[in-house]
Amino acid sequence: MEYHKSIVTILIPILALLLSSNYIPCKAQLSTTFYDDTCPNALTTIRSSINAAVTSESRMAASLIRLHFHDCFVQGCDASILLDDAPSEKTVGRNGGVRGYNVIDDAKASVESICPGIVSCADVLAVAARDASVAVDGPTWQVRLGRRDSTSANPGVAQTDLPIASMNLGQLIANFDRKTLSVRDMVALSGSHTIGQARCVAFRARIYDNTSNIDPEFASSLRTNCPQSGGNGNLESLDLVTPNTFDVNYFRNLLERRGLLASDQALFNGDSTDSIVQEYVDNPSVFLSDFTAAMVRMGDIDPLTGANGEIRTVCTTAN
Repeated sequence: MEYHKSIVTILIPILALLLSSNYIPCKAQLSTTFYDDTCPNALTTIRSSINAAVTSESRMAASLIRLHFHDCFVQGCDASILLDDAPSEKTVGRNGGVRGYNVIDDAKASVESICPGIVSCADVLAVAARDASVAVDGPTWQVRLGRRDSTSANPGVAQTDLPIASMNLGQLIANFDRKTLSVRDMVALSGSHTIGQARCVAFRARIYDNTSNIDPEFASSLRTNCPQSGGNGNLESLDLVTPNTFDVNYFRNLLERRGLLASDQALFNGDSTDSIVQEYVDNPSVFLSDFTAAMVRMGDIDPLTGANGEIRTVCTTAN
């Protein structure tokens, strides 16, 4: 009898909450089918917009994947990086060179035209990253949806939580661990550098440091385009072998000490991640599988769901 009384005591307040007008269901779980009923053409609309952008400029594929990454590493995947707040995450040093904002704005506008107020900017960005990969014959994955948008940016966190090109292996592992991503996730996600470019300012120190773990001929070949002073914005492909192909040559370059960034070469430098790099070189399908799984996990970092956040009408400003 006492057992039944205790159950009733627990259930009564729960039922009262469920029946009250203040109850708002929380959709903490993201779902691949989130917009199937409310905006069934959302994904095809985003895909068309992203395909057009990448067709116009192939480099945009890497830029959109990076943009999603830089969003998720700052207070979760909430599109805070897209806000033109004062101050904005866009302007902090660790977001230097990040681009593709206008592509996301255009994709969001296209979705708003068919389903106003339904699809978040955070979800548009997550889907755009996947579609950008596919547009350059990279891997695909199921994007979990249902994120909501933040109402403010966080430039302070952007300046502390985003990884930088000079990080060593220990710093990289700690940085990703704070986002609940494993060492293997970190190496796999770094493989997105198989496409895209980096600015001279990000790798200058590496190519002029005679003590660094870099192939001398490789370093010498980069100095014309990246002088010791000036030319900060001059671009070089992160994978000089197949710069526009999503493959494992990025990892193969590391075996030859030809990683462009110090943080790239840190993955293969006589340390704990060497075996993962070698595994990806030997088994490209393992890399692709790990990369897609890591992209899904990254997309799950601290999303705003349920009644939290909002669905922005325009990605650059809160409603």
